[in-house]
Amino acid sequence: MNRNVYHGLIAGLGSALAGIGYSIVYQNLLFLDFNSVLSYTSIFIGSILSCFIMAIVYWALDKLNRVKFRGMVNVAIVLFSFLSILLPISMNLPLDIDFPELFPGLAIPIHFFPALIFFGLTPFFNKPISNAQ
Repeated sequence: MNRNVYHGLIAGLGSALAGIGYSIVYQNLLFLDFNSVLSYTSIFIGSILSCFIMAIVYWALDKLNRVKFRGMVNVAIVLFSFLSILLPISMNLPLDIDFPELFPGLAIPIHFFPALIFFGLTPFFNKPISNAQ
């Protein structure tokens, strides 16, 4: 369990830092301010929460001795990441926001950071799957 908790925590923190960093760079380069719509706190909490959910699923697979189903879980995580981008695309922004058409360019990449970083760190936290049966 500890290995999965650390995996989720480190991936969540990495994802949060990447998301907040991306938000700062994107908004500063384009002279925008979307902080009232997408705050750093929401990026942080969303990243930590999504990585912990992925870590819990991996822990459940380990406990149920279904490690070979990780591939299907990974596909499901990717599909959920793609489905989650429907939220920023369909969002109605307040009328006082300048250049609302640029908001999806900020929000959509941040939706992929948790899965990307979680998958990137997976080899460091999980035992290799044995081919011997």
